[in-house]
Amino acid sequence: MNSSILLGITTFAYLLTTSIYLAGVTFQKPKLLAWATRSGVLSLLVQTAGIGLRWKESYDLGFGHAPLSNLYESLVFGSWILVLIYVVFERKIGHRALGFVPAGIAFLAMAYASFSPDVVSKIQPLVPALKSNWLIAHVITCFMGYAAFAISFGFSLAYLWRRRQGERALVVLSAGLIPEARELDEFNYQMVLFGFFWLSIGIITGSVWANSAWGSYWSWDPKETWSLITWLIYAAVLHARAVRGWRGPRVAWLSVVGFCSVLFTYFGVNFLLSGLHSYAAK
Repeated sequence: MNSSILLGITTFAYLLTTSIYLAGVTFQKPKLLAWATRSGVLSLLVQTAGIGLRWKESYDLGFGHAPLSNLYESLVFGSWILVLIYVVFERKIGHRALGFVPAGIAFLAMAYASFSPDVVSKIQPLVPALKSNWLIAHVITCFMGYAAFAISFGFSLAYLWRRRQGERALVVLSAGLIPEARELDEFNYQMVLFGFFWLSIGIITGSVWANSAWGSYWSWDPKETWSLITWLIYAAVLHARAVRGWRGPRVAWLSVVGFCSVLFTYFGVNFLLSGLHSYAAK
């Protein structure tokens, strides 16, 4: 048994979890949704074991480090933290019907990671710029923000869909499984606030790390620039709600735009732009 096997199992486990969530909503079966949550928790445990084993394997190879150093490892960790945050939040709010969104994103992330070439997925020594205790703090805080924004994206889409279909039609369709529009709006705000806090910490830790590695707190590297753009978009969401009293569709659309910025910050910068963070695509 090695980490690759466990992470491969996790990929299919998230696919199964997504399918159960969708079946529960489609066929109006709350019991299926409960099983979907159990499946998600079990998948999370298997993935946790896989990440832990990969960490151990790096030490066995003589260059031990946290499995957060490249695109493959960040996708694995990102899907893990996404499901973890969602499971905790699901327990808090008592609604399960939208679990297919984070579970589906986690599956897609793991599936994409599984197609990575061996040179990417293979455990490798850290490049000099990554040999820092700031690595774990920076990556974890940034991905906690990204994960919260992914969940916010799901709530935003559900809100917009519900508004378009109408409350009565959706209640009939989902037998009350899908939260009401006002609840979705509040859940979206909570996730944006949570994600904004952690992204802010991530940018701060990244700046301190950059100063120790490259001698400058901010260099307007493409990744830094797009991280700032993402931060400003979500800052606008919070400002508009707190100061201008925005609710509903405008906040939901801003959240969707914000998540598109997250995706470009993570994928677009790595593949389309070059800079100090380009090692993440290697």
